[in-house]
Amino acid sequence: PPPDLAALETALGTAEEHHQLVASARDRFADRRSRLVTLARDLHARADEWRPAAEHHALAARVAALTSGDPTANRTRMRLSAYVLAARLEQVVAAANERLARMSGTRYSLEHTVDKTAGSRGHGTGGLGLRVIDGWTGRHREPGTLSGGETFITSLSLALGLADVVTAEAGGTEIGTLFVDEGFGTLDEDTLDEVMEVLDGLRDGGRAVGIVSHVAELRTRIPAQLRVAKARTGSTLTVTT
Repeated sequence: PPPDLAALETALGTAEEHHQLVASARDRFADRRSRLVTLARDLHARADEWRPAAEHHALAARVAALTSGDPTANRTRMRLSAYVLAARLEQVVAAANERLARMSGTRYSLEHTVDKTAGSRGHGTGGLGLRVIDGWTGRHREPGTLSGGETFITSLSLALGLADVVTAEAGGTEIGTLFVDEGFGTLDEDTLDEVMEVLDGLRDGGRAVGIVSHVAELRTRIPAQLRVAKARTGSTLTVTT
């Protein structure tokens, strides 16, 4: 049979329409590809410009975490300020132990520890802890387990140790005056003797040592005294030497 011209013309028109659609899509895709290539080139350029800043930021973030005691970067969980103070505390403890050994009959000494202090919670930082070494038992003790008298001589030793360290750091400038407020009433007779010998040694070395106390026994051991007497009408001061 002869070809159906009408059908052929319809098929041709449909093919031409598809061809135009495909050509249009090809042109759009080519345009988009060109734009994507340009955007990719710009993205790589911006990434190269951003990379140094990102590296600086990563370094700054790591240093910040390290100095703040963040456990992800700092295994000891010590802030920078605590680290600096810990170095000074070690010096104070070394100086304090010389006098603490004498006042405690060589029983006690102090040890600096980087452990978190008792009572710290969560992500608390450490570095400024102290432990007491009991030479009689060979065990470590928390300072809170010391008796009143033991706490007094330990605190006094630390204060004197701090004064020694400050004196050394100040180029030999002496801290000429020291006041000790109370605490003597918690000492037994032997410990009081040891404490007074240490304080007398400071006085013999040229320091002025003032003691604020109500312990009657000290009256016979302190030559210069400023006595306060209370009365209904007020207090009076008496100086004796």
